[in-house]
Amino acid sequence: MLSGVRVVELARVLAGPYCTQLLADLGADVVKVEHPSGGDETRSWGPPFADDGESAYFLSVNRGKRSVALDLKDARDRAAAVELCARADVVVENFRAGTAERLGLGYDALAQRNPGLVYCSVTGFGSDREPPDRPGYDFVAQAESGLMAITGPPDGEPSKVGVALVDVLAGLNAAAGILAALHERQRTGRGRRLEVSLVDSALTALVNVAAGALVTGEEPRRYGNAHPSVVPYQPFRAADGWVAVAAANDGLWRRLCEAIDRPDLAADERFATNPGRVRHRDALIPELERTFSTRTADEWVALLDAAGVPAGKVRGVADALRAVAEAGRAATVSVEGVETVLQPLLVDGRTVAASRRPPRLGEHTEAVLRELGIER
Repeated sequence: MLSGVRVVELARVLAGPYCTQLLADLGADVVKVEHPSGGDETRSWGPPFADDGESAYFLSVNRGKRSVALDLKDARDRAAAVELCARADVVVENFRAGTAERLGLGYDALAQRNPGLVYCSVTGFGSDREPPDRPGYDFVAQAESGLMAITGPPDGEPSKVGVALVDVLAGLNAAAGILAALHERQRTGRGRRLEVSLVDSALTALVNVAAGALVTGEEPRRYGNAHPSVVPYQPFRAADGWVAVAAANDGLWRRLCEAIDRPDLAADERFATNPGRVRHRDALIPELERTFSTRTADEWVALLDAAGVPAGKVRGVADALRAVAEAGRAATVSVEGVETVLQPLLVDGRTVAASRRPPRLGEHTEAVLRELGIER
């Protein structure tokens, strides 16, 4: 769908590369500019490493791209990078504030040559906040946004999410903005300057929790794996593992009670409505815990599925990947021998993924520069 769109990635680590991998999967020609010495630092973020020496981290977000190795401190290489960006449809960068401008790779300079350029900056905290060059990684954004404060056990320490989720969200937000700007450009012929920050992406992702803080003026509590506003909506220990139960309304609550053979809980006035279950969760949850401990996780999931109650077995990552494949459609794809996880979009009932494996450092330098008419 993005065939004919060239994207230049001047980004490293996760948010920017995640964004551009989505665009590559949709058909864009993504050229990743890396320093000749080491390249994107995630190439060395391991173990684990694949058989060819590339880190699993790098492989996860660089499918479908071409790698060009340029030293932006070198005048000739910098000129080549400027030429590459000026001829692109999209540029994605995550330099610290002011760096792109000093290199001649800022939006204003490039847009003078290419008014149709869509230019997206990924920042830590927003270039219009003080200090504008404050560095940011996902871990710091989770801390500063409140996400870490609401994650973890109620009586434990604040916890980060198990993956760099803020980076992923920022990448998704950037991709959405880029696609909107490309659509607008078809009508106006002009590009846009976009910016997505990690901290804003995290704050937006707080959704109902942020809304609760705004409504009450109070700091939200940590609930561990439970839900602050819906009960029961949490995992329960089964005889051999854990089962996650999401009875998100009163009708599902009644079905749950029937499926687990606890009519007494359905008849208890304290638990008849969700607000009541939230108020009396300390009385209700121990009852459910005792019941769920009597069967295996698979047995409970089968019973609850049959009753139409959303539930699932708490799986490990490798188990989860196997389970979805066994259910009928795999969540991974092997591209030239490198297996990576597909994005979730289906187009006309089919998965979309780029047909090129993650590139080796500088693998396509000569080819891309020849396309620009630059001989080295």
